[in-house]
Amino acid sequence: MNRRHFLQRSSLGLGWLAFRDLASAAPIRPHFRPKAKSVILCYLSGGLSQVDSFDPKPLLTKMAGKPMPLPVKATMFNNVGTLFPSPWEFKKHGQCGMDVSALFPHIARHADDLCLIRSMTSKASEHAQGNFHFHSGFSFQGNPSAGAWMHYGLGSEASDLPGYVVLRSGKAVDPIGGAAIYGAGFLPAKHQPSFLTVDGTPALPDLKPAGTTEAQRGMIAAMRGFDQRFNQRLGGLGEIEAAIANYETAFQMQSSVPEVCDLRGETEATRKLYGLDDSDANLAAFGRQCLVARRLVERGVRFIELSCLPAGKANSQPVNPWDQHSALLKNHAENAHQVDQPVAALLHDLKARGLLEETIVIFSGEFGRTPFAQGTDGRDHNPYGFSLWVAGGGFNGGLTFGSTDDFGYHAIEHKLSIYDLWATVQHQLGIEHENLTYFFGGRHFRLSDVEGRFIEELVG
Repeated sequence: MNRRHFLQRSSLGLGWLAFRDLASAAPIRPHFRPKAKSVILCYLSGGLSQVDSFDPKPLLTKMAGKPMPLPVKATMFNNVGTLFPSPWEFKKHGQCGMDVSALFPHIARHADDLCLIRSMTSKASEHAQGNFHFHSGFSFQGNPSAGAWMHYGLGSEASDLPGYVVLRSGKAVDPIGGAAIYGAGFLPAKHQPSFLTVDGTPALPDLKPAGTTEAQRGMIAAMRGFDQRFNQRLGGLGEIEAAIANYETAFQMQSSVPEVCDLRGETEATRKLYGLDDSDANLAAFGRQCLVARRLVERGVRFIELSCLPAGKANSQPVNPWDQHSALLKNHAENAHQVDQPVAALLHDLKARGLLEETIVIFSGEFGRTPFAQGTDGRDHNPYGFSLWVAGGGFNGGLTFGSTDDFGYHAIEHKLSIYDLWATVQHQLGIEHENLTYFFGGRHFRLSDVEGRFIEELVG
């Protein structure tokens, strides 16, 4: 008797209902033909400086050391210094001639695959609020993240893996705001992410086989019976049925998760490509995340987020590593070294396997940094205009979209919001963003909120 028949014949049929609830995570028909199937978010917690990475400003060099000539809004610490030119040289890359700084020599080689947005803005200028805002569109806890929304709208093509995954490795920790920034908020709990550690230790330490397979089946059947009787007394609650489904999910993941996270069988060429044996432990750790992300995409996982590692060897900023209020040159360089090769490897690998066309890769922090110094060698938070890039999934490679002013302070052309970004990502996944809603607290919510727009110019 297979698992499906066993659940159908269980007492009161609740086991079958639970399996049906589990199966509802299977693919859901999109609103229209999608260009992409999966999303990988490389989140740079703390805020990458746009004027040091993807938005060169020659006027900063020309006016270095002079006061900012434009009005300055309140910053996080209000320690406003003079104009601070980038320590890194910019060069044009690819057939498109995209400007990328020396911070990212590996990613720069993929310029023709990058859709570079230089006019992103945020409503938040503080880290916790910025993290929540980027992930959910709201600057406070309790709202569904983008990953939860994508899973809610489309389910997953992975039959034995969670559809929404947050990867961790090395000394990675959650950004300020904690694990709640990834959460499902008011959406059903089955849209929460699963957190996988990809260091060779148990990827899911709480999922350990309890004896033989048959013994586990017996234990699950016993728990199912208790839950069914308890649920009958309560009148039949979806939460109890979901708990039964969780047993089945956990049972499947005991074999599927260790297999997808086990990198020992990878070729020497792949290990070298991703930097898995690099002397920089943080680079190697992030490389493991990128490689596992590719493997998860191959298996149909819908949304994968990569976790940052601490800034520098001294772990000076463990939860927001790109937050350089001082020592920008040292820490931005170390952070970039950690992610540059692995992310470039991910792009190369996805493209070589024909997966980049159906996978959206996003590279962004919660906001940018000021063009003027904080103190002498740092930059404060800047939500008024910053850069990010998107690759794959039908986004126009080689495109540079929008611009900031001559100092890289405010977006002045094609100003975009996080809502616009997620509306456009949803469109590429086959979701009409205005139609994917959830009723809660007296109104219909959506990831793009009331102001998000599909930006047609970003996609082919």
